[in-house]
Amino acid sequence: MSARGSSIIGDVPTLSEEGGVRYLHFDSEWIQGAMSVAHPSELVLSYTQQMMAWLLFLAPRARDQIGILGLGAGSLLRFVLKYTPAQVATVERNTQVTAMCRAFFRLPTSARSSIHHEDAALWIAQPAQIDRFMALMVDLYDADAQGPVCDSLAFYQDCYHALSEVGILSVNLFGRHESYARNIKHIAQAFDGRILCLPEVDEGNTVVLAFKGPVLEVSRQQFLDRAQAVEEMCRLPGVRWARTILSGQGNAGRQAVKI
Repeated sequence: MSARGSSIIGDVPTLSEEGGVRYLHFDSEWIQGAMSVAHPSELVLSYTQQMMAWLLFLAPRARDQIGILGLGAGSLLRFVLKYTPAQVATVERNTQVTAMCRAFFRLPTSARSSIHHEDAALWIAQPAQIDRFMALMVDLYDADAQGPVCDSLAFYQDCYHALSEVGILSVNLFGRHESYARNIKHIAQAFDGRILCLPEVDEGNTVVLAFKGPVLEVSRQQFLDRAQAVEEMCRLPGVRWARTILSGQGNAGRQAVKI
């Protein structure tokens, strides 16, 4: 089974539970999200951890805003609210998913959190979203869970414009699906080639980071120090990510970040 994110209207959410982990499905074997029953704010799936790899480059403040397109099991929302002081806007078209998260996935209620039941592509294209988010995480899949439901150049251009002057887009793709090359092409076009593909995890998930703003320039030691801080503060494998990126395995080009 492989992990995915959000839904389209008509997908009926279902549950399963094994080994202390609760899973969200859309009436199929595909995993749409997961939660540790004992530690609900921790990120169970490797790809959801990688969705937070933008923390290696940016440190959110209370006045910053983070966007999440695709609620899934609420994993990213729970994590962001626990480990950052930022404001969070989540878009989930399927109200049944939100109801399921409230009932079974400990969806948090916070003054820093807002959930919008809208089409993600239409929502991110609204003028109100322009220059808004320091980080935008995109995890949009339907019941088939093979390729993202939003993958056009126009969609990724809207994501670019929704980022603040300095911001990072984080996208969950499925590297073994025919849509992968198309998504990479469109993300690269929208972000002028400034993308970083992290190594494939789970059963085909590939997380891509795309950068907006001046090329980030840090020393190797500064980057490793930041990674160590992320690991200690957020319980994420930050140092492993950093070493992977420094070794070139993450396909980090000079256009994305200069280390």
